Amino acid sequence: MPRWLSKVLARIRALAAARNVRFTLKALRELAGLELGLDEEDACEVLAQLTAADSAGRMASAATGEWMYLFKPQVAETIVYIKVILRNDCVVISFHEDEDGSIEGVE
Repeated sequence: MPRWLSKVLARIRALAAARNVRFTLKALRELAGLELGLDEEDACEVLAQLTAADSAGRMASAATGEWMYLFKPQVAETIVYIKVILRNDCVVISFHEDEDGSIEGVE
């Protein structure tokens, strides 16, 4: 497990448990488009239960240079792709069905 991952997971879980999570418009549209019937509360529960096994790495944002953390947990029978940035809160950038099933991440 990468050294950064345990700290990132702890922070995501704490922010999600406190419901200190924001969703971009793109992420909200993706969440609504899932056939799983998930809402923002459900998405926070998914975030709060992420594990190291769900990690798909991290990559630097081309726009801001911030680390974006990638996860691919299984929700019901579906693998979902989640991308977040950690600031004072957890910003969900993407939340959609994983298109290719592969694990890709820069780090």
